[in-house]
Order: sequence, then structure tokens, then C-alpha cells
Amino acid sequence: MEIGEFIRIMEGLAPPELAEEWDSEKIGLVVEGNEHLEHICCALDATRATVREAVSQRAEMLVVHHTPLWTPVTAFRGPLATLLREVLVTKMNIYVLHTNFDHAPGGVNDILAGILGLKEPKSLSLGVVGECTIGLQEIADRLSSPLWVWGRPTLPGTLAVVGGSGFSPELIEEAADAGAASFLSSEVRHSVARNSPLPLVEATHYALEAPAMRMLAQRMGWTYIEDLPLLQTWTPRNSGSD
Repeated sequence: MEIGEFIRIMEGLAPPELAEEWDSEKIGLVVEGNEHLEHICCALDATRATVREAVSQRAEMLVVHHTPLWTPVTAFRGPLATLLREVLVTKMNIYVLHTNFDHAPGGVNDILAGILGLKEPKSLSLGVVGECTIGLQEIADRLSSPLWVWGRPTLPGTLAVVGGSGFSPELIEEAADAGAASFLSSEVRHSVARNSPLPLVEATHYALEAPAMRMLAQRMGWTYIEDLPLLQTWTPRNSGSD
């Protein structure tokens, strides 16, 4: 497959215009390499581990959800230089599907809704809300993720789901207005949790977004590279918690 054809397919899958304004320059082909693609790998992040694995498989393309280039680059030094050195030497492309894939039909949030079995899901400005027929333990099992809970969620019940870091006051208010009784996302700030009108259920960022990239790779016949973050949970021996 030629790179131009690949880009047309990707833009049909997740149109660039669906991306958030702040993200519009960070999606698409962010590292240009080989023009002909034989083997394509996919991962959530372009980490040293996923890049090295893709290079070892002689992939011409690595498709990721999170760009390795978040801020304007004025110098290639340190971890960024290390990360991109092998990419550039092997002429491997990196293509990013980020907030455009979050918003796209069949994208990150629709796949999450499917995994959790949400009934009659409706779109929010970002994420979905629907009837969840399972409880917290089953949600943790299906996501393969620990859960941190703020408040007392009503589950089974109406649940809003936002893949990634979706705990903004605006989104929580929108979900509440849409009838949600609980809100699931990742990386909540203390001040947001304290002032939320809804109980919050917090999973890991990886658990909420990796399934979409994993399923995309399966659908497209690519090789998915798993790169689970190292996570350890320590619980206090006293009765209090923080």
C-alpha cells in the first residue's frame, strides 16, 4: 500500500476535522518515512518499547493514539532524540489518531460503550451516556483496570463514559444534564472530584483507550503492540484513606 492511500483510508475512518482545535496540528502523519507500506504496527503510545518492537518487526508504519510530539520542537535532545533516532534511521512512519478518533463513529468512546454493554448510548460533546447493566466489579473486570471511586455511584444505572482524561467540570455537567447518575473516565483532579455533581469512577488512561487501538489493529490486519504501564496499588493499613 502506498502512503497516500493509507492516509486516505485513515482520514475516512477518523476525519481530521473531528479533532479538537488544540489537537488539529498533532494528528495525522507526524513522522514521514517509507512511501510503501508492507507491515503496519499499532499501539496506544509511541514509547521506546513500542517503537523498538515495531522496528524489530520491520514495520514501515506505527499507528498510535498519542503523538510523541506534544509541544513545538526546538531541539532534539534526551528522550525525544532517543525515541526518534530509530524511527528516522529505519524510515518508519508514525501516524496519529487522537481526538478525531475519540469523536469518530466506531472510535474510542463507541468501543468503550460496547465493552461496557451500554444500552441506547447517546453522544455527548465528548463521550457517550447510556444505561449500564453491570456493577463496579464487572466494569473493572471488563476494562482489566483498577477503579478509584469518588462518591457512591449508582450502578447498574445511567453511566457517562469518556475515554482518556475526560474529567472536566463542563463534561461532567453535560453528562448530569443528559441524565447520567455516574461518570467514568481517567485522571481526575482533586478539586474536580470534590465539586462534582456526579459520583466519579476513575480507571486508568490506558485501559480506557487501548481497547480501541487494539480493535482497530484487529480490524485492519495490523500487529498490535501491548505496552501496559507498570501500576502498583498500595492500600493503607489504618482505617482512614486519602
